Amino acid sequence: MIDLKVLTEVVGQLDEDIMLTMINDFVASNPSEEEALSVVNACQQGMSIIGNLFETGEYFVGDLIFAGEMLTQSIEILKPFIGNTSSTKPGKIVLGTVEGDLHDIGKNIFRSMAEAAGFEVYDLGIDQKPHAFVEKVKEVKPDIVGMSGVLTLALESMKNTVQSLEEAGLRQNLKIIIGGNPVTEEACKQIGADAFTTNAAEGVKICERWINK
Repeated sequence: MIDLKVLTEVVGQLDEDIMLTMINDFVASNPSEEEALSVVNACQQGMSIIGNLFETGEYFVGDLIFAGEMLTQSIEILKPFIGNTSSTKPGKIVLGTVEGDLHDIGKNIFRSMAEAAGFEVYDLGIDQKPHAFVEKVKEVKPDIVGMSGVLTLALESMKNTVQSLEEAGLRQNLKIIIGGNPVTEEACKQIGADAFTTNAAEGVKICERWINK
């Protein structure tokens, strides 16, 4: 069985070769979904280490980008073992990092895991103004909107986005989930979202519960 603690440390050290070797050896054992999700969680903890080192100035933007690419690779390898593999889409999600925030690692993890679970995900990208969410919701008529942000200022952008969706008459049949370091239960209420998470796997489970109701 894979050593999750070591995997977290390897990801935190940006050691792509060892990470890929560990994950490829792991999937060769034909793991269960629960085991695969534990590996994803270990990788996410490694990303937290990277984020902390970035905050202290030990890592730079290039390191964050490289880390995101590493994680995308790992999720792609694990995809066959997480979520359903049917061709039917359980729902549509419009996703984006909100205005004023350029972070996308957490968003990308969530997107990959949601796609692995069968969701049809429309990723707007980073630094997205409220009207970008409004226009995409009008276009694709999703079941869920996911908003991501790492900076504290993102909370205000999330609130503005929810208000814009309400003003456009799009909020009633829409579920909204927010994610990122600054989100809390209190912030979720103030923003007007339906749920919040700091864990991508948990976020996907919440979305699945909404769709299955």
